[in-house]
Amino acid sequence: MTDIPTAGHQATAIEQPYQYRRRELVEPDWRRFPGWEDVTEEQWASAQWQRSHCVKNPKQLKEVLGDRVSERFYEDIADDMEHNATMSMLLPPQMLNTMIPSATDAQPGSWTDAFYADPIRRYMLPVSSDRLPGWSSHPLSARDSLHEHDMWVAEGLTHRYPTKVLAELLSTCPQYCGHCTRMDLVGNSTPQVAKLRLAGKPVSRQEAILNYLREHNEVRDVVVSGGDVANMPWRRLEEFIESLLDIDTIRDIRLASKALMGLPQHWLQSEVVDGMSRVAKRAQDQGVNLAIHTHVNHVNSVTPAVAEATNAMLDAGVRDVRNQGVLMRGVNDTPADLLDMCFALQGEASILPYYFYMCDMIPGSEHWRLPVHKAQFLQESIMGYLPGYATPRLICDVPFVGKRWVHQLADYDREKGISYWTKNYRTSIEADDPEALQRHYPYFDPIDTLPESGRQWWIDNPEGPAQ
Repeated sequence: MTDIPTAGHQATAIEQPYQYRRRELVEPDWRRFPGWEDVTEEQWASAQWQRSHCVKNPKQLKEVLGDRVSERFYEDIADDMEHNATMSMLLPPQMLNTMIPSATDAQPGSWTDAFYADPIRRYMLPVSSDRLPGWSSHPLSARDSLHEHDMWVAEGLTHRYPTKVLAELLSTCPQYCGHCTRMDLVGNSTPQVAKLRLAGKPVSRQEAILNYLREHNEVRDVVVSGGDVANMPWRRLEEFIESLLDIDTIRDIRLASKALMGLPQHWLQSEVVDGMSRVAKRAQDQGVNLAIHTHVNHVNSVTPAVAEATNAMLDAGVRDVRNQGVLMRGVNDTPADLLDMCFALQGEASILPYYFYMCDMIPGSEHWRLPVHKAQFLQESIMGYLPGYATPRLICDVPFVGKRWVHQLADYDREKGISYWTKNYRTSIEADDPEALQRHYPYFDPIDTLPESGRQWWIDNPEGPAQ
């Protein structure tokens, strides 16, 4: 019979799988970079300075980093941009400054290994040597992997869920992420990808979107995105939000902006803060939930400037600032990675950890993607540490289905890396499909994570399972 410890009994302490320690946020000193050693605090705090000093190519990157990083690194980036990249390079100083935040060694070439290993670099500055030889893309990857354009009911308006829509108002961002799910539309063309373009004039497109919403009172929730709404002139964005507030069936408005993290200086501008106060006050008066969704993938991105911008928006009357990150190998694929990030978001920056999506099946994303079983492990591992309301859901966004918790699959062939999912609603392209709610929809793990027999199956069956 095992003894039960009584009061005062000193049991041997065993460490928890994760040990929480509060860490204060730190803004890395940008002057450690040779190209920014004379940049003042006033310049750094300027949104205009940040935008005009974005890094757009290896030459500009070298002007910032100098010979602290070896030529091999610059050549690796240039080769990726020429032969692999689906997104062009666009990196605000704020975001570049969160890479190797504690680097102090000033010897030429001394930062090379640190930059290769840096988690934010891995998704914001992809290099050729990151890619998986033989499986850089899944055979069933697609430019519009979620079929959002197929579900457009007006140009830029995706009606995928019964009560919710996605309004893509523009196709640019203040920064471009290598894993972007809208890589077919957003940003500049690359040697690999000729981007689509929004054809209509902005005013005409927005009016068509608003007309659809006026005519479809089943829609109560609008995600205003792009691109990134931070690239939209504030006056135009405010007018669009006001127009949404004129539609009394709209009860939720969510503004999507990675720039809250990547360019917080934008959200601290007086024009933006004052304008947000106006629309937030009206939203509160009408009982409409107005929130901002940002996109943080690593704890190092959570700095005092991000917390300041977030609190400025909350003080202006925004109901919530929430985070929707993406699970990526080498970036945030351990329980500690996720918990460190979530505690920094929720505890230090007033940002609610909301979702972490599995990286979508776009071309060139295999080295980032995780198998479903790894996402399930991560979900299980983070339970019980965070407050319940701040424990994020890990999500698989299944083509033709939508968001599903990673444990909601109906079946899973681990050998071939094929999971099957069901749905409980029809998208806008399935109104007349009687089988939509009975069908099992497949999702595919990255092939390099499969056992040898599974990898061989995909070599023999590159078109996947018979439908």
